[in-house]
Amino acid sequence: MSKALTIADLKKQAQRRVPKMFFDYADSGAWTESTYRANEDDFAKIKLRQRVLVDMTDRSLATEMIGEKVSMPVALSPTGLTGMQHADGEMLAAKAAEEFGVPFTLSTMSICSIEDVASVTSRPFWFQLYVMKDRDFVNNLIDRAKAAKCSALVLTLDLQILGQRHKDLRNGLSAPPKFTPKHIWQMATRPQWCLDMLQTKRRSFGNIVGHAKNVSDLSSLSSWTAEQFDPRLSWKDVEWIKERWGGKLILKGILDEEDAIAAAGTGADAIIVSNHGGRQLDGALSSIDMLPKIVDAVGDKIEIHLDGGIRSGQDVLKAIALGAKGTYIGRPFLYGLGAGGKQGVTTALEIIRKEMDITMALCGKRLLTDVDSSILVR
Repeated sequence: MSKALTIADLKKQAQRRVPKMFFDYADSGAWTESTYRANEDDFAKIKLRQRVLVDMTDRSLATEMIGEKVSMPVALSPTGLTGMQHADGEMLAAKAAEEFGVPFTLSTMSICSIEDVASVTSRPFWFQLYVMKDRDFVNNLIDRAKAAKCSALVLTLDLQILGQRHKDLRNGLSAPPKFTPKHIWQMATRPQWCLDMLQTKRRSFGNIVGHAKNVSDLSSLSSWTAEQFDPRLSWKDVEWIKERWGGKLILKGILDEEDAIAAAGTGADAIIVSNHGGRQLDGALSSIDMLPKIVDAVGDKIEIHLDGGIRSGQDVLKAIALGAKGTYIGRPFLYGLGAGGKQGVTTALEIIRKEMDITMALCGKRLLTDVDSSILVR
C-alpha cells in the first residue's frame, strides 16, 4: 500500500490480486462503455484557478452531508458483490470508513449482510435499497436497516431493469463463483484471494439468501435481477418507502432536470446525480456534465450529491465547486479493497484527502465550506 500514490496505482494492484470475473464486474460499464469513460474524462475538461499569496494555514475539509458531520465530503458508494473483491469486503470497508469519518453505504446486493456490517461498526452506516416485486421482502429490508440503526436510506431509482454489461456475460459472473475450468483457473491464479475466501462463510448475497421467499441460491445475478427487480417502480413508491422508513432518505440515480424537480417534491433529504457508474444507459451524459444543470434546477430546494467518475481529490473538489454538497466513490474504494483489504480502502481515502487538501490550498481556499465556482476557470 505504501507504493500506491494514486487511485490508478490501487487499480493495478487490485487487478493483480482479484479474479478476473470480479475485477471486471467493478471495472466495467454497459454496452460500449462510452458513459463509463465520459464520467472520468469530463472531469479533466474542468480547469482550476491557481491562486498565490493567500493564507494556507489551518485548512479543513470537514463539512456535513444530510446533516451528518464528515471529515471530507466523500461517502463510500453502495456497490454490489463488494465481498467478492476481498473476503468480508463490506465489513472491512465499513470499518475503514468509520475510522476515517466518512459515510459507508451498504448495497442490497452485498455479500455481507446488514447485520454483518452492524456487528463490526459503531457509527451508523447508510443502507441502499433496490425495490423488488416482493413487497414483503422490501419491507423486511427496511425494517432490518432500522434495526441496525442505519442513519439514511439510499433509494436507487435507475435500475428497474439491468443494463447489459458485456464483460459480466462473457465471464459468467456469479456469487458464489461457478466451478468451470475457466473460473477455476481465474481463482487458482489468485491464491491469496482464495485463501482469504476460504476463511469466511460469506460468499453469496447476505441480504437476500435466507431472507427472500424461496431463495436459497443465487447462482446468477442477472437472472435474479431480471426476475425480481420491479420495472413498475414509480414516484408513488417513493411515498410509501419514505413513510415506512421514517428517517433520512436519499434518492440515487437522477440525471435529468425534470426528474430532479420531481425528486425534490418528494420531501427526500438529498438526491444523487448519478448514471450508475455508466453501467445502465450507455450514451447518457456524464454525472459531472449534468451536475450544474441539476443544481440550477433544484439546488435551492434539496441537497445535491454526485456519484460517478471520481478518481482523485481534485475531482471531488470540482464537484463541490459546481454545487454538490457531497460525493461518492465506488470504484476507487473497490480498487483499494481488492488491493489490500481494509488498509487498501484507507489508502484510497488518504489519497483522495491529500489531493483535495493540496489542491484546495493552491486554489486559494483554507476551508472546504468556502469552496465554490470561484476556484474554476470559466
